[in-house]
Amino acid sequence: MPQRPVRVLTGITTSGTPHLGNYVGAVRPAIAASRAANTESFYFLADLHSLIKAQDPARTQRSTLEIAATWLAAGLDPDKVWFYRQSDIPEITELTWLLTCVAGKGILNRAHAYKAAVDRNRADGEDDDAAVTAGLFMYPVLMAADILIFNADQVPVGRDQVQHIEMARDFGQRFNHVYGRDYFVLPEAVVDEQVATLPGLDGRKMSKSYGNTIPLFVPPAELRKLVFSIVTDSRAPGEPKQVEGSALFQLYQAFASREDTAAFAQAYADGIGWGEAKQTLFDLVEREIAPLRERYLNLVSRPGDIEDTLRDGARRLRERYATPLLAQLREAVGLRDLSKVQLGAMEVDATEEKPPQAAFKQYREADGRFYFKLVEGERVLLQSHAFDAPRDAGQAIAALRRGELTLADAPAAFGEGATAAEVQAALDALAAADAEKAAARAQA
Repeated sequence: MPQRPVRVLTGITTSGTPHLGNYVGAVRPAIAASRAANTESFYFLADLHSLIKAQDPARTQRSTLEIAATWLAAGLDPDKVWFYRQSDIPEITELTWLLTCVAGKGILNRAHAYKAAVDRNRADGEDDDAAVTAGLFMYPVLMAADILIFNADQVPVGRDQVQHIEMARDFGQRFNHVYGRDYFVLPEAVVDEQVATLPGLDGRKMSKSYGNTIPLFVPPAELRKLVFSIVTDSRAPGEPKQVEGSALFQLYQAFASREDTAAFAQAYADGIGWGEAKQTLFDLVEREIAPLRERYLNLVSRPGDIEDTLRDGARRLRERYATPLLAQLREAVGLRDLSKVQLGAMEVDATEEKPPQAAFKQYREADGRFYFKLVEGERVLLQSHAFDAPRDAGQAIAALRRGELTLADAPAAFGEGATAAEVQAALDALAAADAEKAAARAQA
């Protein structure tokens, strides 16, 4: 049976006008990655997420149009990737509630955004939860639903978002355990340390919150004006200039080839004047952006066509993945057709208590390291040592489940009172269940 393509999912929050930093750091590399072999790419406009911060309906609508047009203008092909609007997939919000019912509040208490809000309130002498909405608190559950609804394998994120992927893994794993079947693939965070973070006009990170951005598709005259307003030092023409710490040089490097970057560095050493350097940067950026701008302006002039593209993507995606999965999940949790109830089974369920099933649980401790444990109900059969990355812990679990790693060689210790025979019996039961699922998938 052929292996399915790797599913890679990227969300873009509709909370502003795209700028050069968004293009270089997210749009351009993501579109390049979507063309990789054996990859199924999912790109969505996270308009539900945007409501947590921006409660301006006109702005949300305008930002959705601008960001959708940006991705299409930059080369995203909706015939070759899944391109959709989050709010057009109602199964995402239904799954959010199902996950809410297994998500631990303690985990949500530790979410970075919530903790930062609480810390600010404490610093200001306010109540911990002053002005904190349930939307902000539950943000990680909605993000988990975005990922798990399509069983994404990989989610490219910045390092500050890794925690949310770990939470998605935890919620998916808890659901799988509670309802006795692997409904969800556990996603991996993909952090690209090479992704460029562009400086803004003042040298700080380009960000709407700093007001130092260069909007992506401003007219050429305005783009040139913004480029010429980039902060530089007072070195005169003819004086050697430092590339290190130069916002102008970093912006040039993000758009230039390696050879052109080296030549520009030499021009710095030779004392290029700032006016000439800024003109060189403007010419370089304009060459790349001009054809994209033309496509973008054409797209935003036809908002109905963009609407049709997004709705068509959502319709096809619901038919293929979201609706069938939600039907399985509704069946799993008991939201079932009453006409098909089996009264005899109800009597058995009411009188017989099922023995606890063995399951692996993977988690992160306060020390920042990753662990797993094999449990049977409340009893811990096997407790792992620490791992530096969640992938390492996951690989150890997979090796134990497949029998490729013996208990003697496992990076773990027996739980209190657990015997080798009990642990092995639990592993054998998991292996048998895995084989049964694999056989069922092969017949499907």
